[in-house]
Amino acid sequence: MFSLRVCITWVGLLAGAAIATVPASGASTEETLKAFAAWQGRGQLFETGPSRATFVGSFSGMVFVETEKGPLDAGFMVCPAIIDINLADGTQEAKGRCTITGKDGGRVYADVACKGVHMVGCNGDFKFTGGTDRFEGITGGGPVTIRSGLNEAAVGAGNIVQESAGGIIIWPKLTYKLSDKAPAAQ
Repeated sequence: MFSLRVCITWVGLLAGAAIATVPASGASTEETLKAFAAWQGRGQLFETGPSRATFVGSFSGMVFVETEKGPLDAGFMVCPAIIDINLADGTQEAKGRCTITGKDGGRVYADVACKGVHMVGCNGDFKFTGGTDRFEGITGGGPVTIRSGLNEAAVGAGNIVQESAGGIIIWPKLTYKLSDKAPAAQ
C-alpha cells in the first residue's frame, strides 16, 4: 500500500492567492501578510519506476488572509501540479503553477515548488510570476508549507489510481510588491 497523501502534500505551495484582497494603491512598497488556503485536489497516480510514482493533478480552494479580526476570504486558487514520489523512503518533490482570482476578478500567477516526506508535509517556495488588472507586475513570494489528508491507495504494475483529497496550505510570511503601473482597484 502507498498513501496518496505524499502526493498531494506538496500542493499547498500554490496558494499565494491570499493577496487577492490587498488593494492596489499605486504605491510600490513591499508588504507582508500571513495567509492559508483550504484545498481539494483531484488527479491520477502513475507507477513510473520500480520504486517511483508520479502524481499528476490539480488543487483548488478558497484563500484566506489573516487579519486582526480573523481570516478574510481573499479569493479562489487553482493549481495544476506534478509530484514525484520515492516509494522506498517516502520522499517527495513537487512543482506546480497557480492562478489566484480575487473577488474583483484580478488574477495573480505563481510558481510553487517543494520537497518533503510522506505524512510530514512539503516545504518550499512560492513565487509570484505576474498578474492581471490591479496585480499586473506583482513580484515577491515566500515560504510555503503544504499538508494533506488522503486515503490509502494501492499502486501496482500498470495501475493508474484516481483519487481526491483535501488539505491546507500555509504561507507564514508572504511578501509582495505591486507595480506602480498597475491600475488601481475599483
